[in-house]
Amino acid sequence: MSSIEFQSRRQAGLTALYLGVFATIWFSVPAADQPLRALLVVASGAALVTAVVGAVVVARSRQAGDVARDAAADRRYLLIVLAEFAAAGLGAVVLSLAGWSEFIPVLICAVVGLHFFPLVPVLRDPRLWLLGAAMCVVALAGLVTALASAVSAGLVVGTGAGLLLLGHAVLALLSTARQR
Repeated sequence: MSSIEFQSRRQAGLTALYLGVFATIWFSVPAADQPLRALLVVASGAALVTAVVGAVVVARSRQAGDVARDAAADRRYLLIVLAEFAAAGLGAVVLSLAGWSEFIPVLICAVVGLHFFPLVPVLRDPRLWLLGAAMCVVALAGLVTALASAVSAGLVVGTGAGLLLLGHAVLALLSTARQR
Protein backbone atom coordinates (compact mmCIF):
# COMPACT_ATOMS: atom_id res chain seq x y z
CA MET A 1 0.00 0.00 0.00
CA SER A 2 1.35 3.45 -0.87
CA SER A 3 1.72 6.34 1.58
CA ILE A 4 -1.21 8.08 -0.14
CA GLU A 5 -3.42 5.07 0.58
CA PHE A 6 -2.25 5.06 4.22
CA GLN A 7 -3.06 8.76 4.49
CA SER A 8 -6.45 8.20 2.89
CA ARG A 9 -7.28 5.31 5.25
CA ARG A 10 -6.11 7.34 8.23
CA GLN A 11 -8.23 10.31 7.13
CA ALA A 12 -11.28 8.09 6.64
CA GLY A 13 -10.73 6.59 10.09
CA LEU A 14 -10.44 10.04 11.66
CA THR A 15 -13.60 11.13 9.84
CA ALA A 16 -15.50 8.13 11.17
CA LEU A 17 -14.09 8.63 14.65
CA TYR A 18 -14.91 12.34 14.93
CA LEU A 19 -18.25 12.29 13.15
CA GLY A 20 -19.31 9.13 14.98
CA VAL A 21 -18.68 10.83 18.32
CA PHE A 22 -20.51 13.99 17.27
CA ALA A 23 -23.41 11.98 15.83
CA THR A 24 -23.72 10.27 19.21
CA ILE A 25 -23.91 13.67 20.86
CA TRP A 26 -26.50 14.98 18.40
CA PHE A 27 -28.70 11.93 18.95
CA SER A 28 -28.75 12.80 22.65
CA VAL A 29 -30.04 16.36 22.04
CA PRO A 30 -33.73 15.66 21.35
CA ALA A 31 -36.19 15.09 24.13
CA ALA A 32 -38.40 12.49 22.49
CA ASP A 33 -41.12 10.10 23.51
CA GLN A 34 -41.14 6.41 22.68
CA PRO A 35 -40.71 4.87 20.12
CA LEU A 36 -38.52 7.68 18.71
CA ARG A 37 -36.49 7.79 21.93
CA ALA A 38 -35.58 4.10 21.52
CA LEU A 39 -34.59 4.70 17.89
CA LEU A 40 -32.37 7.61 18.93
CA VAL A 41 -30.66 5.41 21.52
CA VAL A 42 -30.05 2.71 18.89
CA ALA A 43 -28.75 5.33 16.43
CA SER A 44 -26.49 6.73 19.15
CA GLY A 45 -25.11 3.24 19.76
CA ALA A 46 -24.53 2.74 16.04
CA ALA A 47 -22.70 6.08 15.89
CA LEU A 48 -20.53 5.08 18.83
CA VAL A 49 -19.66 1.76 17.17
CA THR A 50 -18.79 3.70 14.00
CA ALA A 51 -16.47 5.92 16.04
CA VAL A 52 -14.75 2.88 17.55
CA VAL A 53 -14.27 1.30 14.12
CA GLY A 54 -12.84 4.63 12.93
CA ALA A 55 -10.38 4.58 15.84
CA VAL A 56 -9.32 1.05 14.88
CA VAL A 57 -8.74 2.15 11.27
CA VAL A 58 -6.59 5.07 12.51
CA ALA A 59 -4.59 2.78 14.80
CA ARG A 60 -4.01 0.25 12.04
CA SER A 61 -2.96 2.91 9.55
CA ARG A 62 -0.36 4.15 12.04
CA GLN A 63 0.95 0.63 12.61
CA ALA A 64 1.12 -0.10 8.90
CA GLY A 65 3.46 2.78 8.09
CA ASP A 66 4.50 6.29 8.88
CA VAL A 67 2.02 8.89 7.80
CA ALA A 68 3.50 12.25 6.94
CA ARG A 69 1.78 15.15 8.65
CA ASP A 70 1.02 18.42 6.88
CA ALA A 71 1.68 21.06 9.55
CA ALA A 72 0.04 23.84 7.51
CA ALA A 73 -3.13 21.80 6.98
CA ASP A 74 -3.16 20.87 10.67
CA ARG A 75 -2.99 24.57 11.61
CA ARG A 76 -5.78 25.49 9.18
CA TYR A 77 -7.91 22.66 10.56
CA LEU A 78 -7.31 23.81 14.13
CA LEU A 79 -8.16 27.43 13.30
CA ILE A 80 -11.38 26.43 11.54
CA VAL A 81 -12.47 24.23 14.45
CA LEU A 82 -11.58 26.91 17.00
CA ALA A 83 -13.60 29.48 15.04
CA GLU A 84 -16.50 27.01 14.89
CA PHE A 85 -16.45 26.43 18.64
CA ALA A 86 -16.12 30.15 19.36
CA ALA A 87 -19.03 31.07 17.06
CA ALA A 88 -21.24 28.30 18.42
CA GLY A 89 -20.39 29.09 22.03
CA LEU A 90 -20.82 32.83 21.70
CA GLY A 91 -24.03 32.38 19.74
CA ALA A 92 -25.39 29.98 22.35
CA VAL A 93 -24.67 32.47 25.11
CA VAL A 94 -26.38 35.28 23.19
CA LEU A 95 -29.45 33.13 22.45
CA SER A 96 -29.63 32.04 26.06
CA LEU A 97 -29.39 35.60 27.35
CA ALA A 98 -32.09 36.65 24.89
CA GLY A 99 -34.39 33.90 26.19
CA TRP A 100 -34.27 31.90 22.97
CA SER A 101 -32.53 28.80 24.29
CA GLU A 102 -34.72 26.52 22.18
CA PHE A 103 -32.89 27.77 19.10
CA ILE A 104 -29.39 26.94 20.34
CA PRO A 105 -29.37 23.56 18.52
CA VAL A 106 -30.39 25.38 15.31
CA LEU A 107 -27.50 27.82 15.63
CA ILE A 108 -24.98 25.11 16.47
CA CYS A 109 -26.14 22.94 13.56
CA ALA A 110 -25.83 25.89 11.17
CA VAL A 111 -22.33 26.72 12.46
CA VAL A 112 -21.29 23.08 12.15
CA GLY A 113 -22.66 22.99 8.61
CA LEU A 114 -20.84 26.17 7.66
CA HIS A 115 -17.55 24.95 9.14
CA PHE A 116 -17.46 22.06 6.67
CA PHE A 117 -17.07 24.44 3.69
CA PRO A 118 -13.59 25.72 4.58
CA LEU A 119 -12.60 22.18 5.57
CA VAL A 120 -13.10 20.86 2.00
CA PRO A 121 -9.63 21.94 0.76
CA VAL A 122 -7.94 21.21 4.10
CA LEU A 123 -9.22 17.63 4.29
CA ARG A 124 -9.41 17.17 0.51
CA ASP A 125 -12.91 15.75 0.83
CA PRO A 126 -15.36 17.26 -1.67
CA ARG A 127 -18.21 15.33 -0.02
CA LEU A 128 -18.00 17.87 2.80
CA TRP A 129 -19.71 20.42 0.52
CA LEU A 130 -22.80 18.24 0.49
CA LEU A 131 -22.59 17.48 4.21
CA GLY A 132 -22.22 21.18 5.05
CA ALA A 133 -25.17 22.16 2.85
CA ALA A 134 -27.32 19.36 4.27
CA MET A 135 -26.49 20.41 7.85
CA CYS A 136 -27.52 23.98 7.03
CA VAL A 137 -30.80 22.68 5.55
CA VAL A 138 -31.43 20.67 8.73
CA ALA A 139 -30.80 23.81 10.81
CA LEU A 140 -33.27 25.75 8.68
CA ALA A 141 -35.82 22.93 8.90
CA GLY A 142 -35.47 22.92 12.69
CA LEU A 143 -36.00 26.68 12.84
CA VAL A 144 -39.03 26.66 10.56
CA THR A 145 -40.57 23.66 12.30
CA ALA A 146 -40.14 25.21 15.75
CA LEU A 147 -41.64 28.51 14.60
CA ALA A 148 -44.55 26.92 12.75
CA SER A 149 -45.49 24.04 15.06
CA ALA A 150 -45.24 22.58 18.54
CA VAL A 151 -42.33 20.32 17.49
CA SER A 152 -39.08 21.44 19.10
CA ALA A 153 -36.15 22.61 17.05
CA GLY A 154 -33.90 20.26 19.03
CA LEU A 155 -35.89 17.22 17.93
CA VAL A 156 -35.57 18.09 14.25
CA VAL A 157 -31.97 19.28 14.41
CA GLY A 158 -30.67 16.58 16.76
CA THR A 159 -32.16 13.77 14.72
CA GLY A 160 -31.26 15.26 11.35
CA ALA A 161 -27.71 16.26 12.25
CA GLY A 162 -27.06 12.91 13.92
CA LEU A 163 -28.23 11.01 10.85
CA LEU A 164 -26.17 13.16 8.48
CA LEU A 165 -22.99 12.83 10.52
CA LEU A 166 -23.47 9.10 11.01
CA GLY A 167 -24.13 8.63 7.30
CA HIS A 168 -20.98 10.53 6.35
CA ALA A 169 -18.92 8.57 8.90
CA VAL A 170 -20.19 5.26 7.51
CA LEU A 171 -19.42 6.38 3.95
CA ALA A 172 -15.87 7.22 5.04
CA LEU A 173 -15.45 3.73 6.46
CA LEU A 174 -16.89 2.14 3.34
CA SER A 175 -14.33 4.03 1.27
CA THR A 176 -11.55 2.34 3.27
CA ALA A 177 -13.09 -1.08 2.63
CA ARG A 178 -12.96 -0.43 -1.13
CA GLN A 179 -9.24 0.39 -0.91
CA ARG A 180 -8.31 -3.06 0.31
